[in-house]
Amino acid sequence: MELRHLRYFVAVAEVLNFTKAAVRLRVAQPSLSRQVQDLEDEIGVDLLKRSPRGVTLTAEGKLFLAETLETLKRVDDSVEKVRALARGEYGELHIGYAPSPTVEILPPALAAFRYAAPGVKVILHDLPGDQLCAGLRSGLLEIAIMIQPSEESAVGLEFEELKRYPFCVAMKPGHPLSKLKSVTVERVAMVPLVALCRLNYSEHFRILDGIFSPFQLRPKIAAECDGVSSLITEIEVGRGVAVISEILQRAAGKRLVYRRISNSDGAHSIGIARATKGDVTPAGEKFCEILRQVSTPAAGKSKPAAKKK
Repeated sequence: MELRHLRYFVAVAEVLNFTKAAVRLRVAQPSLSRQVQDLEDEIGVDLLKRSPRGVTLTAEGKLFLAETLETLKRVDDSVEKVRALARGEYGELHIGYAPSPTVEILPPALAAFRYAAPGVKVILHDLPGDQLCAGLRSGLLEIAIMIQPSEESAVGLEFEELKRYPFCVAMKPGHPLSKLKSVTVERVAMVPLVALCRLNYSEHFRILDGIFSPFQLRPKIAAECDGVSSLITEIEVGRGVAVISEILQRAAGKRLVYRRISNSDGAHSIGIARATKGDVTPAGEKFCEILRQVSTPAAGKSKPAAKKK
């Protein structure tokens, strides 16, 4: 039994006339009659009563028509879902992200993607950097929007930069360093520093090392915080200053004072990470393209960095 047989039977059953059904299907009437007869022979029951005045459905034919219509609808729905999946408009998309660094990129990208592909269920995973990398390698995540991982963490991954945010020093109003237009790494090393928790934010300590080690200096860590909110609070109460990227300034706003680091060109590189040998669905590729669009200045002068392995 083929789908063709079912569609031929439905055409005849709906108009109760072989000639009209043949015209609708654009097939020869004798061929249509033979196909329907083959279907009845295969099932072993008469679906139609034939007479010089036309045809009528038997009781078995009425039941088979209802079941066949449901079957054909499910087939058509399945075909459309598969086509939508291939267009990136259907399915599930698991995205990992780092909340604070991606606050400028992720929300507008999600809004645009949900408008472009409402049939895709987006599942977000808020995870530390090491777990994002592990999720990409295991296949739990298709893509992650995150700070560029270290070479050790990035084994088996590729990274595409979307934006760069220079680092600065955040401090409470009235702090001695706030009297300067900019500060050096050496000056920062002389005052207590507030940092994110080493256990959950290992990339933060990697960044600090990249800033201080070229000067053979080590920061004076006064406190480790479990999140950006507590980091800001510790700075406000005078526990110390913090090295943060410009994107994190938006979380604190005017509550803190910020000074550029004059002798360091360090920056947060935010972008798309994926498994080198992973299978990113069309929906994932569509989302990546939207991420590139929302990350590019309106003037169009900036282009995404080449992928790094």
